[in-house]
Amino acid sequence: MTDLLTAWWVWLAAALVLAILEVLAPGFIFLGFAIGAAVVGLALLGPIQLLSVPMILLAFAALSLVAWLVLRKLFALPKGQVKTFNHDIND
Repeated sequence: MTDLLTAWWVWLAAALVLAILEVLAPGFIFLGFAIGAAVVGLALLGPIQLLSVPMILLAFAALSLVAWLVLRKLFALPKGQVKTFNHDIND
């Protein structure tokens, strides 16, 4: 199991699956996790392959949280506001 969690291609495949899930269920739910998995997968391609599995999982969690917070800050509406549409796109 530890070899599987330290394989770079597993993390990149998980990032792809999570990105596809984000397309199917929009709302920035899975996108932060996809970004975290992609960064961990790309980092495992480099010279830091000696990290332990708990450190890799911690990096994934931290990167996912940061990505989610950044996405929320960039794309969310200000607190208390609701998106409304005043016109029909067909008019």
